[in-house]
Amino acid sequence: MAAAEKAQRYEAFVSDVLQRDLRRVQEQRDAVFEQQAQVLQLRSALSRLQEAAAPLRTQVDLGCNFFVTAEVPDPQRVFVALGYGFYAELTLPEALRHLERRSRLLQRLSDSLTRDGAKIRAHIRLVLEVTPPSPLPSP
Repeated sequence: MAAAEKAQRYEAFVSDVLQRDLRRVQEQRDAVFEQQAQVLQLRSALSRLQEAAAPLRTQVDLGCNFFVTAEVPDPQRVFVALGYGFYAELTLPEALRHLERRSRLLQRLSDSLTRDGAKIRAHIRLVLEVTPPSPLPSP
């Protein structure tokens, strides 16, 4: 009976704690991957903007897919979201350097979360391999 209780406690630990932690780490890593994709998209747009001649003509979404044409006389400075509601006005080369640093930071963060997920999966495997099989209930 003690072995069966221990097996149930181990299985509960795996399902309640380790699986939940693994899901949380994977969700965080997915969010970081989305941010990396946004940084790459913005870097591509800024590179094209740097090569474009002034003035820049573009369309701006006002909401509900209602677009208007806008003209930017000097597209050499952009506002970049730094976080916590703060923005910085940067030149295009400064913005590209900022995005490069942000990309490296996000890469380190995703690597760390990937390692954490691997550790949690290893703990799950260890607990499941060490846990004695549950005896079948007697009829």
